[in-house]
Order: sequence, then C-alpha cells, then structure tokens
Amino acid sequence: MAAGVSACTTPETRASNPPAESSGWTATVYYTAVESFHRGPRRTVRGCPRLECEHGRDDLGSYPEGFAKAVRDEGTGRITSGPRRGRYLNWSYDVGYWLDTAPRDTAGRPLRPWVSAAADRSVMAQGRRFTITRCGNDDDGAAIEAGICARFRSSRWTVVDEFTPGLGGPRHIDLYIGEETGPGFTESSLYTTLHGASLRPS
Repeated sequence: MAAGVSACTTPETRASNPPAESSGWTATVYYTAVESFHRGPRRTVRGCPRLECEHGRDDLGSYPEGFAKAVRDEGTGRITSGPRRGRYLNWSYDVGYWLDTAPRDTAGRPLRPWVSAAADRSVMAQGRRFTITRCGNDDDGAAIEAGICARFRSSRWTVVDEFTPGLGGPRHIDLYIGEETGPGFTESSLYTTLHGASLRPS
C-alpha cells in the first residue's frame, strides 16, 4: 500500500502542498544584555573563566547588579568596561556564569540574531526550522505592531537552544533577537510576546 501511495506523490504534488500551519503558539524573545545600558551597585560575579567548565568559583569581574541579573535572565551579556571589555558573560542553569567570546546556544555554537530559537525538546526538535506566519496579539490583547510583526515573519528560525527547565512548555518558543539597543530595552516594542501566533515548518 505504501508503495502505491508513494508512486502517486509527484514532486509537483508535494510542492503544491506546503507543510501545514500550526496555530496557538506563544513566542517570547531573548537577547544579549549590554553592560553599559545597566546601572546599580557593582557586584562580583564568580564562575568559569572559560566554556569547558561547570559551576566555577573564579572571580569573573565586577558588574552592575542589573547587568548580572539580565545575563542570568537572558543567558548572555556583552562586557563593555574593564580588562574583559568585548568579551561575553554567559549563564546557564547547568554551568552557572562563564566568560566567553560569543553568546552561545545549547551546543556551544554562537547564537545568530533573528535566526536562533529555543524550545523544549519535547515540543520542537533541535535543528527544526520554521517561519512565523501570524503574530497574534501582545500581552494586552492588541495586535502586534505591523512593522514588528513583519520583522518576525521575514525571519527563518532554527531551534538550536533549550529553555531553562520549567520555563518552556507546550507550544512555547523563544526567539533570539540579538543585542539590546539601549537603556529600557525591555520597554521597547521589540521586547514583546506573541500570543496566539502561527508557525509553519520550513
């Protein structure tokens, strides 16, 4: 039976039947914090001086408290002062803080703005590619701004990252949008949540 069905499925037939759209997704965003955009008392951060290490206790430098928190929340931050200027302070639940030369995904590859995405493995497999076909609404129930929606829809995303345990869930994806662009970035239109978004595998 399988052979008979396969014989009737021509390349032209497959091309005319694109992968089905899937609705009801929540898409959050994550970003790379930038030290110079954060204020507050400076605190010493301890961790690993390199990537190949877990839960280290080395002194990684002193940073504004808001920056250290943003790195823990978002996973990565670019250092802009002191002897480590230009390097990255990264964090993950299974490693803690560490110093690096780039923001990283789960496999240790550099994150790519407007390409890299995160999902629980049970929700979407590593390496899965998709596009956003509908943006849905924001936290207040309003339609996502047209220009912002167009930016999300024009990107082709690839799942390369994973949520910190407990932060993901069914039909939840996280989209990496690169470095924050200024103080108060989390109040900007780019730092948004798409509720009721639709995706299409690509």
